[in-house]
Amino acid sequence: MKIFSKITLTSILMFILGHTTYAACGITSGSINILANDFPALRTYTDTAKACAGSGADFKVNHTSEHNNLAMAALSANPAEYSARIGANSSIVPLMNEGLIRPMDDLVAKYGKDLQKSQLITIDGKVMAVAFMANTQHLYYREDILNELGIPVPKTYEEVLAAAGKMRSSGKLLNPYAAAYKAGWNLAEEFVNMYLGYGGEFFKSGSAEPNINNRKGVKTLRMLKKLAGYSNPDFLTHDSEAIKVEWEAGKVGIMTLWASRSGTLLDDEGDPAITAATKLAAPATVGGGSIPAATLWWDGFMLAKNRSDKDAKASFQALVHAATSKTMANDASDQAVWLVEGFKPGPKSLGVLAAAKMGANPYPMLPHMSLMHGALGSEIVDFLKGKESAQQALADTEAAYRGKAKEKGFL
Repeated sequence: MKIFSKITLTSILMFILGHTTYAACGITSGSINILANDFPALRTYTDTAKACAGSGADFKVNHTSEHNNLAMAALSANPAEYSARIGANSSIVPLMNEGLIRPMDDLVAKYGKDLQKSQLITIDGKVMAVAFMANTQHLYYREDILNELGIPVPKTYEEVLAAAGKMRSSGKLLNPYAAAYKAGWNLAEEFVNMYLGYGGEFFKSGSAEPNINNRKGVKTLRMLKKLAGYSNPDFLTHDSEAIKVEWEAGKVGIMTLWASRSGTLLDDEGDPAITAATKLAAPATVGGGSIPAATLWWDGFMLAKNRSDKDAKASFQALVHAATSKTMANDASDQAVWLVEGFKPGPKSLGVLAAAKMGANPYPMLPHMSLMHGALGSEIVDFLKGKESAQQALADTEAAYRGKAKEKGFL
């Protein structure tokens, strides 16, 4: 499987510096049912798509943080519960493995003239998704607290630990650090980021053989545990929304969070003093490396295979209308780094652009990566709870991955 979707600084800037026009549309028939994650940028995107649906078209969207857990069963039904799935790098592979999404080449040719070539996620020569937004995880910090304690803005996770230690020892904050460590997908993503930051490779070269039970894997787990030691004791239940709430309550001084969440942290709601002191920084490096301990992501849409051609056409037209909307991108420029020509990045784009400039890796889009991600999300929990060694947790992860990979024919 060949994947041509690596987001680089060059491709991001090509989107940002260009110009485009797009045609208005009025869909008069078909059913447009969308499954998506729930954060402001995606609501803006689906609202823009909805404006394309006329009175004769049925338009529904389910924004939920449980989208990853719902997608497989929902798209496996015949007909599928949703006509389109908004997802990211990691979302497309498991759906493709099960044959649940359809190629879009015919629709791109007929209705995608305003799309840029770089928005087309092409796998084995077929367009399987259309990207409209870039994302990454990066550092946020409380400028007032750092200044008060004489702490420079951290650039590495070792410096994050030192900063968190000083915040705690000063009595300023009890649990000064936060990241989305919720057991499952979120926790696995934290491992993925940190492991890549240490220069790790998830699989042995040219194969699906797991390759995490090694020194870099151990270093990754130990760093995650050190960071967790400065977090809320219930960190294994905290997703992005939970740590955002802690931040807005003034309980956290430094955190790792998605760039797409910056808009709600810097809006006019909440404590104005905390909002004014909330600053963005580049993703941190780790272990003396120069590449960020972060991954670059695209968000885009896919079309369900088990829906009619009529529904696929309607869904594609509506979602492409939003994916090419310069007006949307610039009216909501504080919500995301939109992969739309003419988008003008603002201060809230700092994290994504810095990650790209620093050479951050895209999330691995290998057909078996979803199995590794799933194994990590469950098997490293006991290490973080202090119930087993790092080596045992990594061995358990590889064993769990092997079982699933053999079932799917990868091993």
